[in-house]
Amino acid sequence: MQNPNSFYTEQLEINKAESKRIFKQLSLYSILRLSIFILTGVGIYFTYQNWKIAVGIGVAGMALFLFLLSRYTDLKSKRNLHKRLITINEDELKIAKGNFDGRPDGSQFQNPKHFFSLDIDLFGKGSFFQFINRTTIKEGTEKLTQQLLANDISNIENRQKAIQELASLPKWRQNYSGVSQGVEVEHSATSIINWLKDYKPFLNLFHYWFTIAYSVISVLILTLGVLEVIPMERSGYLLLGWLILGLGITAFYLKKINLVAQNTEMAKDTFKQYAFLLELIENNEFKSPLLNEQQQKIQSEGMKASEIFSKFSKALDALDNRNNLISAIFGNGLLLLDIRQTYKIEQWISKYGHKVDDWFEVVTFFDAFNSFGNYAFNHQKFTYPILTEEPVTILAEGLGHPLLNPEKRVDSNLKIEEEQFFIVTGANMAGKSTFLRTVALHIVMANVGLPICAKQSKYKPIKLITSMRTTDSLTDDSSYFFSELTRLKFVVDTIENDKNYFVILDEILKGTNSTDKAIGSRKFVEKLVKQNATGIIATHDLSLTEIETELEAVKNYYFDAEIINDELFFDYKLKQGVCQNMNASFLLKKMEII
Repeated sequence: MQNPNSFYTEQLEINKAESKRIFKQLSLYSILRLSIFILTGVGIYFTYQNWKIAVGIGVAGMALFLFLLSRYTDLKSKRNLHKRLITINEDELKIAKGNFDGRPDGSQFQNPKHFFSLDIDLFGKGSFFQFINRTTIKEGTEKLTQQLLANDISNIENRQKAIQELASLPKWRQNYSGVSQGVEVEHSATSIINWLKDYKPFLNLFHYWFTIAYSVISVLILTLGVLEVIPMERSGYLLLGWLILGLGITAFYLKKINLVAQNTEMAKDTFKQYAFLLELIENNEFKSPLLNEQQQKIQSEGMKASEIFSKFSKALDALDNRNNLISAIFGNGLLLLDIRQTYKIEQWISKYGHKVDDWFEVVTFFDAFNSFGNYAFNHQKFTYPILTEEPVTILAEGLGHPLLNPEKRVDSNLKIEEEQFFIVTGANMAGKSTFLRTVALHIVMANVGLPICAKQSKYKPIKLITSMRTTDSLTDDSSYFFSELTRLKFVVDTIENDKNYFVILDEILKGTNSTDKAIGSRKFVEKLVKQNATGIIATHDLSLTEIETELEAVKNYYFDAEIINDELFFDYKLKQGVCQNMNASFLLKKMEII
């Protein structure tokens, strides 16, 4: 695949050039429209005495003006797409430099009761979500979040293949995002789906054919008047009476039509957006099973879902014309347009309303997985874990944290077998907490199907559970301690019911005295080992490392710190053994606190 920064720079220049080219065309069309408007007005002025010629010039001028307006609108839409693609590529170049703080951080998805969402910087400022998220619709963002939080260890290989394929389609992904950003959607897909499922039609086939017959009679009266088969004055009165009758018929159904219009107004932009996105999905050939499966969901009776959506969108636009006073009066008075368009909308809902949920779900899926594909494209040096059934949970070479600067990041090798428990000690700021989050992200990313930040990795799929950041609304020690105990009980109970969890703990029992903490921590680790748990605990309490001599499943590892020439140095490397150098006293003196 192409180098990401080279690709984004190239696409940035291409879209800038296209935007400028289209801008010149738009200027030309503006001049042409103005010219046609003026020429039509002049033509009508000089021929108004012969009304038939004047009408002919007016109709021809209006038709040409509307054609040019349509072309102008299409070109404007294309230019807006290129402008959005310019922004997309500019953003990718900024993010590659580490500038992503201003993006949505997903703080609303943090949940202290979840297995791990609060502990591993998955959400919040500077989080993995903030770094990876490229979704363009609300439902897509929720789908992305669900995938990250799912703890799903099934079908990982299918997700890997889907992400690999999307990573190889950067232009398609960007175009999808650019199109999706083109319509501002105010109402959620869920609210629209619920309305479609609950809707009960009030019009039938008779109403439709009645509007056709009524329109034919209107055209006939108008034609007879123009051809002077019926005297103009008489045909005028006849047409006026017919128009009033049509308005009366429409008024009889007005309350129900208004209710349909009110609900379809909120759906119109959403359907227009989804029609564009479904078309992009339909027109691409996907090879991976998961993407193919999604593509199959939007096929319906030999007709493309995008065409079905587009048809509905046009019907909604037609009903929306009732907001135009001239269209409302003459369209309803002579053609009963509101009744006819409402009937078409009801027929669409009856035929396809039950399938909309599936189609929306497909668009949502691609919106979420495009973020994963984008991440994989941007990190081509990362590796997809090799899934294994061997009794080794993680066997990784050069494992690092994906959000750290590659030029400064220090990677470590990690081998942790099934039912092994690591006790990690180390000085302050030596890298213990970062390491825990690195391992946690390896598990989360591997389960999603993403490539992980390592040279290579063997991985036996396992779910994640953590206790690293206990929170409580109260501030006294007893309430904090109770909150922490509640979390630890959650960990123990979860593993009691399902052994297939990787446990990550960081400095547990902080809410009690050091002696009690040491005793409690020891007993808790012994409990987890007895449950055959796999995991890691980081601690400053060196007495906890004594368990290694008593329990075969426990292994000691540490992060070191050295004081050289009165300066503190870290190598951030995971080493086997127990840390001997603690630095709290040194730091207190260095910062002149004591």
